[in-house]
Amino acid sequence: MSSRHRLSVHDLLDRVFDPGSFDSWDRPIDISGHPQDYRATLRRAAERAGTDESVVTGSARVHGRPVAVIANEFSFLAGSIGAAAADRIVHAVRRATAEGLPLVASTASGGTRMQEGTPAFVHMVTISRALMDHRDAGLPYLVHLRHPTTGGVLASWGSLGHITVAEPEALVAFLGPKVYEQLEGRPFPPGVQVGENLVQHGIIDAVVPTEDLPRLLDRTLGLLLDPPAPSTRRERPTPTTRRRSSWQSVELTREPDRPGVRDLLRHGSDAIVRLQGTDEGERDTAMLVAVARIDGVACVVIGQDRAHQSPSSPMGPAALREARRGMKLANQLRLPLVSVIDTPGAELSQRAEEGAIAGEIARCIAGMTTLTVPSVSVLLGQGCGGGALALLPADATIAAENAWLSPLPPEGASVIVHGDTTHAPQMVEQQKVSAFELMETGTVSRIIPETATDTPEDFADAVAASIGARLRELSGD
Repeated sequence: MSSRHRLSVHDLLDRVFDPGSFDSWDRPIDISGHPQDYRATLRRAAERAGTDESVVTGSARVHGRPVAVIANEFSFLAGSIGAAAADRIVHAVRRATAEGLPLVASTASGGTRMQEGTPAFVHMVTISRALMDHRDAGLPYLVHLRHPTTGGVLASWGSLGHITVAEPEALVAFLGPKVYEQLEGRPFPPGVQVGENLVQHGIIDAVVPTEDLPRLLDRTLGLLLDPPAPSTRRERPTPTTRRRSSWQSVELTREPDRPGVRDLLRHGSDAIVRLQGTDEGERDTAMLVAVARIDGVACVVIGQDRAHQSPSSPMGPAALREARRGMKLANQLRLPLVSVIDTPGAELSQRAEEGAIAGEIARCIAGMTTLTVPSVSVLLGQGCGGGALALLPADATIAAENAWLSPLPPEGASVIVHGDTTHAPQMVEQQKVSAFELMETGTVSRIIPETATDTPEDFADAVAASIGARLRELSGD
C-alpha cells in the first residue's frame, strides 16, 4: 500500500463515525520546553498534517453508539509517539474508563518518537497501564491497525485489544522492513509483515476494509454491551426414553454430515463476530472462538469444530490455548461462556507432547472451573478423552441426545481391556458414555432431543433454544 492511499485522521473519522458526532477531548500542546530546532520540526509537522500532534482523541458515535476514540495521524512525524502524544492517549483512556465508554483505537505509526528518545519510549508503559484499568472495568477495547503500524505502538497499545483488525495490505510489524534491511544487510522476507499473514498466524482477528468498519464496530459493540433480547426459540422437552444404543449413538456422531458448532453458529445465533487464533501467534482451526448472540443472549463461544478435525489434522495444544483466550475474554468482558464439545480426541504426537497438550487440558479445566461469569457446556457429538474434558466443567451442562463422553475412543478402551478393537460396542455400554447415563449421574442436566427429520437448521435451533434457556436461568433473566 503506497502513501497516496493512506487516509488522513480526519478522513478516517468522517468515514467510520456518525457525521458530526466526533467531539475532541484534546488540550493544546505546549512545545515551549523543547529545543528550538525540535520546536521548528513540530511546527512543520503540524502544518503538513493539519493536526497539532500525532494522535487525536475524543468521543464519537458509530451507528448511534457512544465510544471513545484514539486515532493516529501518520503524516505528523510518521505517527510517532512522544511524551505529549502519550499523555493525550492516557488522558483519553482514563476519561473513557471514568465515563464507562468502550474504546476504539486506530493506529498508524512508526512507533516511539526518536527525537525524544527514552523518556518517550517508557510512556508506552503508562499507556498500557491505563488500558489495563479500562479492561479491568469490563469495558471493550477494539483496535484497528492501519498502514503502517510498527515498533512501540504495536508492542503496546496496538496489541492489547479484545478484538483486533487491520486494514487490507497494512504493514504491521515490530521492526519496519527498511530498518531491518539497513541493520541486517538483506531485505525482510516479503509477505510476512502484513495483516493478512497475521490473521493466518492467529495474531489478529481479521482484515477489514475501512468502509466495513462501522458495521463491524456496531455489531461487535451490540454483542458486548446490549442487554439480552427476548427468546425467539422453543426448547424441546427432555426425552424420557432411549431410542438408540450407546454404540448406535457413537456411530451416528461419527457421520460426516452430522451438524457441528459451525451449524450452531450459522443457524442458531442472531449475530456473530469471529476471533482468530490465540492472539499470541498460534492458530488451530480445530477450535472456533467467537462472540455471538444465541437466542437473544450475548456470550463468548469456544467450540471444537468437527469439520476441522481428522486423523491427519487432530486438535492440538494451540486449539486449547485458543479456548483459553475465549475464557479470558469472557471474564474480562463479563459475558457468559458457552463451550461446545465435539471431538474424536486431542492430538497424540511428539509435536503435541512438546506443545504441552496435557498441560493445556489441565489449564483449560482450571480455567473453566474458575470462571467469574455464568457458563454452559454443550456435548454436541463426540466427547472423547481429555480433549473433551477440557471444555466440560460449567455451571450447567447439556447434551444432544446422541452425544457421548468417554475417557478414550471406544476402540482404545477395547484394546486396553480386551487386547483388540472388536469389543468397542461392549465398552461403550460398560463405561456408561451416553447422554442418558451422564444425566443419571448428574454430569448432564438436560438432554436435547434429536429427530430423524432434523435438518442442520432444526438441530441448531433446538440446541440454541436450550443454551439460551440455561443462560437465562443462570443470569436470573
